[in-house]
Amino acid sequence: MGRQNDRATRRHRRQRGIRKRVIGNAESPRLSVFRSHKHIYAQIVDDEAGVTLCSASTLSKDVRDTVPYGGNIVAAKAVGAALAERAKSARVQRVCFDRGGYRYHGRLKALADAAREGGLVF
Repeated sequence: MGRQNDRATRRHRRQRGIRKRVIGNAESPRLSVFRSHKHIYAQIVDDEAGVTLCSASTLSKDVRDTVPYGGNIVAAKAVGAALAERAKSARVQRVCFDRGGYRYHGRLKALADAAREGGLVF
């Protein structure tokens, strides 16, 4: 197996392709997701200004206290709900979803559904 067939390398290639199309701006910032084996991270980014408007992860204190393990669907739902709550306080309602090269499945789908239930539109 060469370097081109490495799983992370293939994901980064997909991520670059997605990032060309999904660009966040002031009206509709980008909801970017990263997942590792033990945790999941999400942030809302305004790419034009180059700033992160809000973020949530399984390492943030309010989410960490509610879930025992950060690498499952329950934790992803908690992160999505926390992110939607923080987005409301940052006056963000509409976002573009950046799946980061991952399949829209499992933890990613759970996070997106919880964010939608929390009031984010995408």
